[in-house]
Amino acid sequence: MRREQKTEQLGYLCDNRVELDERTGAQSIVNLGNEVEDGTELLARVLHRDNMNLAYKRVKQNDGAAGIDGMTVGDMLAYLQEHGKELIEKIQAEKYKPQPVRRVEIPKPDGGTRQLGIPTVIDRMIQQALVQVLQPIFEKSFSDNSYGFRPGRNARQAINKAKEYYEQGYTEVVDIDLEKYFDTVNHDLLIEMIRSEIKDEAVIRLIRKYLKSGIMENGVVNTSDKGTPQGGNLSPLLSNIYLTKFDREMEKRGHKFVRYADDCNIYVKTQRAADRVMSGCINYLEGKLKLKVNTTKSATGSPLKRKFLGFKLSEKDGKTDVRVHEKPLRKFKERVKAITSRSRGRRVDTVLKELKIYTTGWLGYFSTANLDNELRALNGWIRRRLRMYIWKQWKKTVRDSAT
Repeated sequence: MRREQKTEQLGYLCDNRVELDERTGAQSIVNLGNEVEDGTELLARVLHRDNMNLAYKRVKQNDGAAGIDGMTVGDMLAYLQEHGKELIEKIQAEKYKPQPVRRVEIPKPDGGTRQLGIPTVIDRMIQQALVQVLQPIFEKSFSDNSYGFRPGRNARQAINKAKEYYEQGYTEVVDIDLEKYFDTVNHDLLIEMIRSEIKDEAVIRLIRKYLKSGIMENGVVNTSDKGTPQGGNLSPLLSNIYLTKFDREMEKRGHKFVRYADDCNIYVKTQRAADRVMSGCINYLEGKLKLKVNTTKSATGSPLKRKFLGFKLSEKDGKTDVRVHEKPLRKFKERVKAITSRSRGRRVDTVLKELKIYTTGWLGYFSTANLDNELRALNGWIRRRLRMYIWKQWKKTVRDSAT
């Protein structure tokens, strides 16, 4: 490793980078030219030192839990300094075998649980390196109606597009919910879609290894011929690749739609059209893409009554507004209650810091919505809860002093 430098520009060496001395002087990733635009010779670009350094940095910034090997993000640099060369050589020789992901369950806002797969930190880094090279290639093939997990696109843009369709007279929505989407992606179909854009078979085989790496649950590794576990760095890109076929089919049929990952709303003008489109979408998704539509949660109706990405549309005096749906508002209040619970026994400044982090993130996500009425009410409610918390802390201090 070389001396520490203040710069973070690609191509410069510093003590928290992962390349070895014998790899220095390699061509910079920013100067690789156009030789990979056709999807060939990608593995060399994936393993290029600048690309791997950037992947390492992003995984470190994101932090996160350890995988099945127990290695933390903090342990990663020391491991790579000792075993980095061996790791690269294994991947180049196609002898590297990804480890199974660790299965965890997190509660969903509307009840139930969502299953996540946590890869090891080394596998997260390799997946991130793949994404950094593959994302620009596949971006060119993605639909303008897709907003999830893409550079420069977000949920606010998606709900504003939905508002635009509603204002154009598309006042009925086909709300499609895919059942356990990330666990049901067909591997063979996905690889075929990937192969249509890239020609480097070594990269394709590496991706397939990740698809086949398996899931460890209760100490037992289960393998599957379908699914891309939600939680890995590569999964969002793969999910968009897989559903691009559906996007193109919707465009071919002339539909107005908005898709954010596996959440898709299609906007039509009549209830009859909505029923027809719902039937056609189910046939395509289940017949052509081998997915499962959750018919319990999927429905047709007015966008004024349906939740999309935590938002809803409202209409008053001929004006359409974006507002926050009741469920996220309820979840927000539950979380604030937990943070400001008087039984927690934490310092006031600690509570205030935690509250600021949560509310800033929440407001940032819902910033496109009209929150005037809600914010006034929530502001007063939060102030009352903080006063009660401070009052209890003060009484406890006085009581302790008296004794």
